[in-house]
Amino acid sequence: MNRLQGVVTAVQSAGQVALADVEVAGDTLSALVVESDAQAEYLRPGTAVLVLFQETEVSLAKNLSGLISLRNRLRARIKSMDKGGVLTRVVLDYRGQDIVAIITTRSAKRLALAPGDEVEGLVKANEVTLVPREER
Repeated sequence: MNRLQGVVTAVQSAGQVALADVEVAGDTLSALVVESDAQAEYLRPGTAVLVLFQETEVSLAKNLSGLISLRNRLRARIKSMDKGGVLTRVVLDYRGQDIVAIITTRSAKRLALAPGDEVEGLVKANEVTLVPREER
């Protein structure tokens, strides 16, 4: 599970669904939460949260240009790769923090991925979970 620390900056709610913006290392990430801000105390601007998402929910893009609906774009550099017969584990350096992506080996070959390459990790807002964290 990928874990990043962030702070909620904005929340838009409609019924039982909220779209929360979270500042993480200078970037704004979004999370779609099936819970209104009236129900969840952590959905308040200024609240410290953990941003969680599975390794299998991270897509990778190289030389991405044009418009895309995904707002969670994490510019990173490939630290290491472990290629298997079907799946490849890619460790990214995102502003000094590790993010792991598990993609198909076919995709890794098609993108000609290698350590040192600059890529973007892409995560849909509905695949992001927010958990309140205590400041220390």
